[in-house]
Amino acid sequence: MPGAPVNIICMKWGTRYPSRYVNILYRSISRHLKRPFRFVCLTDNTTDLVEGIETHPFPENPGVTQAKWPNVFLKLVMTRDGFANLEGPTLFLDLDLVILDDIDCFFDYHPGKNCIIHNWWERRKQILRKRPEIGNSSIFRFEAGKSQYIYDTFLREMDRAQDRSIFATEQAFLTYAMKERYWWPEEWVRSFKFNVRPPFPLNLFVPPKKPKGAKFLVFHGKPDPPDAVHGVTSGKIHHRVLPAPWVEEDWKE
Repeated sequence: MPGAPVNIICMKWGTRYPSRYVNILYRSISRHLKRPFRFVCLTDNTTDLVEGIETHPFPENPGVTQAKWPNVFLKLVMTRDGFANLEGPTLFLDLDLVILDDIDCFFDYHPGKNCIIHNWWERRKQILRKRPEIGNSSIFRFEAGKSQYIYDTFLREMDRAQDRSIFATEQAFLTYAMKERYWWPEEWVRSFKFNVRPPFPLNLFVPPKKPKGAKFLVFHGKPDPPDAVHGVTSGKIHHRVLPAPWVEEDWKE
């Protein structure tokens, strides 16, 4: 497709997600995105990252005190105009996800607008009240170079952003700071935890099945993709899961 490259951005620090996660994400994007793209990883450790991945150092802490820097509030900082020389449609992706199908639609959907996952909620909670209007920042899109207002809101209201009695998570504040946003279609983005892992007690007898029509499978929290491949037999009984070898068909370099 003609036109300027779109942007993919992710971040890696600490030891939970090694370079392999970044490499797999980059290779998956290469297989499933037909248009030209820049792939940028925010990191302080570039060891073992494959060719084609651009790296960018972590920006200075703008004043976050809630947790050791860097932390998830980077997702607010990257919306600053000029950040990493990004311009145009920019899709942020967490590392703990699996790409199942082509994702060009994530750049065609409501072009120029903010888009984010409508955060999942446990089914039992939805019996008594409506699902909150809060996004899940595992996958969100913004317009680099035109989203300074998100960053400015963060700087102006940083104390509120870090107050867990007001905003339970950074993604709740991001949803608020976006002002206008659209939810990704539910069938495009599925949660392994809420949509794929069978509920208790079926999780002890029925293996997870690949979700039809999904483009992304998000592994927020535990388990991580390689855990799902082999199954999880320890921990709380309702969190256990039988092996899902089909995950490895897509989560690979």
